Amino acid sequence: MSEPAHEKFGFDTVFDNAGEVAFAQARPKRLFPAEEVEAVRAQALAEGERRAMASIAAQQAQALASIADSARLALSKLAEVAHDHRQGSAELALACARAIADASLELFPQAVIRQALESLAREIEAAPRLMVSTRPELVDPLTEALNQTAELIGYSGQIQVRANPGMPPAAFTLDFGDGSASYDPQAATQRVTAALDAALAAEGLHAEPLIPGV
Repeated sequence: MSEPAHEKFGFDTVFDNAGEVAFAQARPKRLFPAEEVEAVRAQALAEGERRAMASIAAQQAQALASIADSARLALSKLAEVAHDHRQGSAELALACARAIADASLELFPQAVIRQALESLAREIEAAPRLMVSTRPELVDPLTEALNQTAELIGYSGQIQVRANPGMPPAAFTLDFGDGSASYDPQAATQRVTAALDAALAAEGLHAEPLIPGV
C-alpha cells in the first residue's frame, strides 16, 4: 500500500546567499482606501437587496398561487351552494304552487273545464255532442257550469257529463268527436316537476351567479 503524498512545505519569504529577498509572497491587504471600502459596501448592499427582492418575489408568487388555489376551491363550493339553493327554491316554489292549485281547485272545481271549453270554442262549434267524464261529486256542478259556458260561446250542441269514480280529484276528459282534451292535476304536477328537474340537471353547476356581477 503506497503512502499518501505529503504536501511540500513552502516559505512566505525566501532569501538568497547574499541575504537579499529572492521571493516574497503577497500579503493580504489590511488597509483599504475609503473609496474602495464604499464601493465594496455598495456592491454588497446591492447584492443583498437583489437577493432580498428575489426572495420576496418568490414568496409573493407562492402566496398568489396559494390564493388562487383557495379561490378555485371557494368558487367550486359556492357553485355547489348556489345549485343547492336553486334546487331548494324550486322545490319550495313547487310546494307553494301545489298548495295554491289544490286550494283553487277545491274552491272552483269547474274553473279549469270552463276555461278548456272556451279555448276549444272553434274546435267544438260544429260538434253535435260533447261527452265529459269527471268525478261523481263534480257531475252536477260541471253540468251547470258547462251549460252556462256553452251559452256564452254560442255552442248549441248537447253536453253530457258522466261520472267516473276512478279519476283523480278535479280531473276530467272532454270528447267532441273529432278530438278530445283532458286534465289531470296530478299528472300536470308531475310533468312540471320533471321539466324543472331536467332544467336544473342540465344547468348543473354552470348557471348564472345568484348575485349579478359575481
